[in-house]
Formats: sequence, structure tokens, C-alpha cells
Amino acid sequence: MPATTQPARPMEIGVGWRHPHYVALLEQQPPLDFLEVHSENFFANGGAALAVLEAGRSHYPISLHGVGLSLGSAVGVDAWHLDQLAHLVERLHPVRVSDHACFARGSFQGATVHAADLLPLPFSSEALDVLCANVAQVQDRLKRPILVENLSAYIHWKPVEDTTTWLETDFLSELSRRTGCELLVDVNNIYVNALNAQKLGLVDQPIAACKSWLESIAPVAVGEIHLAGHSHVSDTFGDIVVDDHGSLVCEAVWDLYSHAIAHFGPVPTLVEWDTDIPCLDTLVGEATRARALAQEVIRGYKL
Repeated sequence: MPATTQPARPMEIGVGWRHPHYVALLEQQPPLDFLEVHSENFFANGGAALAVLEAGRSHYPISLHGVGLSLGSAVGVDAWHLDQLAHLVERLHPVRVSDHACFARGSFQGATVHAADLLPLPFSSEALDVLCANVAQVQDRLKRPILVENLSAYIHWKPVEDTTTWLETDFLSELSRRTGCELLVDVNNIYVNALNAQKLGLVDQPIAACKSWLESIAPVAVGEIHLAGHSHVSDTFGDIVVDDHGSLVCEAVWDLYSHAIAHFGPVPTLVEWDTDIPCLDTLVGEATRARALAQEVIRGYKL
């Protein structure tokens, strides 16, 4: 669906605000539309970190992006974690609240354990039911819709005989339809998954596979886009592409971002950089490129 047929949405561009940029960003106040932070870093009731975040909020809207809700966990959402997030949301009134389509908590030897990682879900009907129930619980507690992000995954579940296995895009679309949540489409994650699938002989044309993935998602379901860098690791242990958020967005992902904006229309977009973090000017430069590219695509549809 072309951008001109979409409901009017702001073309907001933001960056992930990390500790090395706390002071520089407050001093320079670069032209950004929002800042995104990891929710779990601000769960303490007070302290220096929360003071910095509230200082940032006086200049920019804040988006809360979580990594610990474990929305796909069969043992449910941790009540303490959800309470802390709810308190933070009530305090900051963020423009968006998001987490991932993954699980991290599980039952092991009679106890609930946390893997401290974002683990992939089987795209089964049973897993979808669990994910929908947990997302609904979070939305009820926060009294607002959340966004759920597609994962970069390095391991996969084997299909179980006589059970339905969904395509990832159908799985996420059904999640949005049932719960009213929006999707956070991470374009880099899609590309990383396609490159690793190519290494396994499962995909011939990664770019074409990524475009097909994007086109399979209805524009109305998408509330935010993430962009980031990745790295190729090849050593005695294997050959893999890692979503490490530690470099410039690559040209292939920029091309896919253009394709995403052409399909979805204007969507708030975030540039993430979490490892080997550069100077603030470099990160803001990536955001500036995202804005220029999105505006170019949108203008093209209005000609």
C-alpha cells in the first residue's frame, strides 16, 4: 500500500540514548524528535540515572524500550517487573512503550529462572496464545497499547508434528489483530536473519526475502521502525551475522528502510547503537540520514 493512502502519522526520527551520550546530548540538544531508553535501566525509584532521564524528557519525548518483560514466556510475566514498568510509565508518560516477541523466563527444576537473553519463540498456535495473553496483561496494567518487536534469532525451533507453524509475519500480524498492540519492525533484525538463513542454504536472495517480509505486514499494524548496525563473525566456532548494534547502518539496510517507508508510510524511526558507541555526532548523523531518506521516499509518493 503506498504511503499516500495511509492515515497521517508523524515522521519522527530518534536515537537510542545511552550513558556515554547523557551529557553531550543535554548540552548540544541536537534536532531529534524523540529519545528511546531501555526501561530496565530506570526502575530505581530516584537516583542519578532517573534524574538524567527526566532532564532529557524536558527537551525530548521519551520512548521506553524494554528487554526483560519476556512477553512469550509460558510461566507468565514477572509481576515485580511489570509493576516497575508501570510506575515508570506513570512517571514519564512516554510516547511509546515496547518490548520483544521473545521469551527469557522459564521453569527449570521446579523454579522460575531468567535466561538474561532474548530467546526466539516457536511460531506455533500455542506460543501465539501465550504471547497474546501476556501482551494483553501488560496492556491492561499499563492502560495503553504497547509495541512488540520482531527478533534477530540465532537458534530455531523444529516444527512439531501435527501442529500448525505460522510464518513469522502472520504470527506477528495475528498478535496485533488479537491484542491491539502495534508492531515495532526492526529492519536490521530482518536482514540479519536473512543473511544467516542464506548461510544455512535456506534463502537464496536475502534482500528479496526481506522485502517480501516487509510487504507481508499491514501498514496499519506498524508503530515504529528500528535501524542498527550488525557484524559478521567467522572463526573456528562458526560463521554468523550478529545483531550487535555496534556500527553504521549498512547500505542494504538503508535500501530496505526505503522499501519499508514506501510500504508503511511515515513511521517513527529509531537508530540504535549499543556497543562500541561512537561520538554523538556520528549517531545523530545516522538519524539525519534516516530523516532525509524517509522524506525523499514520502515526497516521491506525493509527486
